[in-house]
Amino acid sequence: MKNRAFSLIATLLVSIVTYAQPLTSEQLWQMKRVGNPVVSPDGKWSLFTVTEYCIDQNSGSTYIYLMDNETAAQKQLTQCGKAGSPVWAPNSTDIAFTSRRANGLAQVYVMPIDGGEARMVTELPVGVFAPKWFPDGKRIAFVANVYPDYNGDFDKLKQMLKESKDSKVSARVTENRIYKYWDRWLTEGMYPRIFSVDVNSKDVTDLMPNSAMFFGMMGGASYDISPDGREIAFSANSTEPPYDQLNADIFILTTDGSGAMENITVENAAGDSNPVYSPDGRSILYGMQNIDHFYADNVQMVIYDRATKNRRNITKEIDISCSDWSWSSDGKTIYFMAEDRAMQSIFSIPSAGGKHKEVYRGGTNTGASLALGDKYLVFSNNSLNSPAELYRLELRRGNLMKMTTFNDEILAQVKFGDVENVTYMGANEADVQMFIVYPVDFDPNKKYPLVVMIHGGPHGTFGDQWHYRWNSHLFAAPGYVTIMPNFHGSTSFGQDFAMSIHGNHSDKPFEDIMKATDYMVERGFIDESKMAAAGGSYGGYMVSWIAGHTDRYAALVNHAGVYDFYTQFGSDFTSNREIAYGGTPWDKPENMHRHNPAAFAENFKSPMLIIHGEQDFRVPIGHALTVYGVYKGMGLDARMVYYPNENHWILQPQNSIFWYNELHSWFERYLK
Repeated sequence: MKNRAFSLIATLLVSIVTYAQPLTSEQLWQMKRVGNPVVSPDGKWSLFTVTEYCIDQNSGSTYIYLMDNETAAQKQLTQCGKAGSPVWAPNSTDIAFTSRRANGLAQVYVMPIDGGEARMVTELPVGVFAPKWFPDGKRIAFVANVYPDYNGDFDKLKQMLKESKDSKVSARVTENRIYKYWDRWLTEGMYPRIFSVDVNSKDVTDLMPNSAMFFGMMGGASYDISPDGREIAFSANSTEPPYDQLNADIFILTTDGSGAMENITVENAAGDSNPVYSPDGRSILYGMQNIDHFYADNVQMVIYDRATKNRRNITKEIDISCSDWSWSSDGKTIYFMAEDRAMQSIFSIPSAGGKHKEVYRGGTNTGASLALGDKYLVFSNNSLNSPAELYRLELRRGNLMKMTTFNDEILAQVKFGDVENVTYMGANEADVQMFIVYPVDFDPNKKYPLVVMIHGGPHGTFGDQWHYRWNSHLFAAPGYVTIMPNFHGSTSFGQDFAMSIHGNHSDKPFEDIMKATDYMVERGFIDESKMAAAGGSYGGYMVSWIAGHTDRYAALVNHAGVYDFYTQFGSDFTSNREIAYGGTPWDKPENMHRHNPAAFAENFKSPMLIIHGEQDFRVPIGHALTVYGVYKGMGLDARMVYYPNENHWILQPQNSIFWYNELHSWFERYLK
């Protein structure tokens, strides 16, 4: 009997081990995507969202969950699947959130956490977003896009929207330099404003009458309400049409509905962002950049004294770029996130200034918030080997606890290859960091194909981060050694390293990628005849550059890549390209041409898979059509995958799965 039981257990274990297989794109879309924690004012609870997708229906649903920060007990609060942006009332028992019930426009709802129906408190003819409670618990602030001349009359706004929808004229007219962004047109003439709504009467007040300014160009809004509720600090663009430049400044807005506001960072020509009031309301913490023509310039943290209007830069001497900051309860410590050596760590620094300290390192951390009397930090963590889940760090003892396990079951079915973090010598004999992702059951005594992943930006990084659109384990799954070099220009390795390619996007990154490939060949387990390179956006630019400068790769993949700098002047944002490219079509075009992949088409040989979305305004579709036409005109192997309903990113489940299938089929054709 004992032998039979042991045999049954052994068989079960073997079947479980056998069941674990390399990651598939279908499994990627079966995973639940856990949002950042929102800690209650009393520190006892956290709200967070969970998004899950139905592949068959090609759609996603988002729900709000409640978590006990001490016990990690959780329960689902919303059921309709269209909820988001949860925020706490000051009493720590009520919440507000946005919801698109019946597939309508997003509106603000409130509900108690101990049960009961959600109650809608806004009913506007436009969708709303970014809600925040006022300190008195009687009003909620939110943001909505409106026509500037609607004059506070929502019936008039509704009529204006109807007239626009019913119009048979499809023309878009502009004289602005920035007239579209990412995947949306800005010619409709709508701008975001901050409003307030009385929770009981549902009366809505426009807090920014007569204003017309852009907030976050990717959507959303960055603002905070003062502890006394009398003013709001927000970040918005301060430049006027035709928007030759954008410059985010910090504004102070009174909350009495008069619309009175003051720009407190007018002297800084570079970006200012994310204002957060101190607990005592005396100061505002915000982020400041110093170089207006370099979007990856380090973000430094500045404290503005509301009474004296003096400011202190508390991270001026630290060579990292800060984000996601918050105050401790006593206002003496500031916690923040920053990229550092291909990871995103949690740091702290005294608000009075002084030495910063790394509080937690490992993977990519976001949304850190203090809980239970500042005893814990609750935050989201993900890595190359695991999607985001919530964790709790005990600050005094350093004990770490995993709080959520939404993806543990599916991860148990997946077998990952090893990940190695290495450094090699790149251009100018500088150290270049790189992750190597090995295929499952890797044997160093065998020869493997190599896939080089090239990140976008160019000022970005392939970090220790779980990625749904460019998942390195999915690249490696068919049996490829996959590398992710963080070449010159990558962030998280200091300001000088990131800025080292300003005006020359081609030479140092290309050399770094070639040396990364050489490094892998020298390891002895790479089949040099079966190598591929793949990149998106700037990574696609580098793929086209590679095509014109070497034929060592058997296959190339160019997703949403820049091919011709002239075409890129049809992009959504063209300011500062004369500095980034080293020239323009009207001034020093020879410098620009020197780094233009289109100038080296005569050297093309390696087969190229070209993928692009029609709604991509960041890198217009013309790039894909042109490089594909050149390839076909030259009689070379090329394949184009064109998405009429996607933007710079492939975001729909079935389109994404198709994307990975095309990627694997292309590699199989040339690497197997």
